Formats: sequence, structure tokens, C-alpha cells
Amino acid sequence: MSPQPGDFTIGEAARASGVKVTTVRFYESRGLLPAPPRSEGNRRLYAQSHVDRLRFIRHARELGFALEDVATLLSLSDEPDQSCAAVDAIARAQRAEVTRRIARLEALGVELDRMIATCAGGTVGECRVIESLSDHAHCAADHPGPAPM
Repeated sequence: MSPQPGDFTIGEAARASGVKVTTVRFYESRGLLPAPPRSEGNRRLYAQSHVDRLRFIRHARELGFALEDVATLLSLSDEPDQSCAAVDAIARAQRAEVTRRIARLEALGVELDRMIATCAGGTVGECRVIESLSDHAHCAADHPGPAPM
């Protein structure tokens, strides 16, 4: 197959979509991006539709959607005449997860503020921040850890 106008090499597709070449390959291996045709020289030739799909994936990932959800959203977007109820449910679940993460981060912020406020500015051996980090029992509340990324 000879290159056609609008065909992109993997590097060009990566740049145009704002992802890395390794990310393009990863999305292909996960089935999120269909394998492109190859040139006579065996180079991958990506179409604008591939770049558009990569942009979709990148944006969804930036919003925190899990790869499984991205795969489902892509599958749903391939059938534009169906109800968007499933899309809405995925988006609502992601919003709920963002709300949970915000609450965890706010709780961590409160604990960090408390630890900082107890610091007398003396020596490390007397530092309440180090003491609190060394033993969770010194924390004012049983705060959650950071949300998994």
C-alpha cells in the first residue's frame, strides 16, 4: 500500500494526538486502536480516524477514566444510533470517583495542616511532622491514603 494523503507515520500520529509512540503501540496492543494498514515498506500508516481515536483516548484518560471504561466508551461511540444511557452511567460513575478522591485529598490536607501546625521549628529529633509520619497513631484522625492512580 502506498502512502495516501492524510496517512501518518506512528511518530506523526503520536505528535498529532499528543501521546507518545509507545502509548500508540500500547493502545493497539490493548485493542483500543485498530491496527493500521502497512506501507509497501512495512511501515504503519495511520489515518485521521486513528489520530481522532487517539485524541479521544487521551482526553478520556486525562479525565481519569479507566482503560476498561475507555474501551467501552469507544465501543459505544462506534454505534451512534444507540441510547447513550450506558455512556451516562460510565460518566456518572467517574464523577462519583472524582468526588471520593477529592474527599480523600481534603482529609489528607487537613492532616498535613495539623502536622505542620504542631511543628515548633526545633530540631528534627523533636519534629512533630517526622513523629507523625513515623507512627500513624500520632495522627489526629484515621485518614485514608491517597487514591490509587
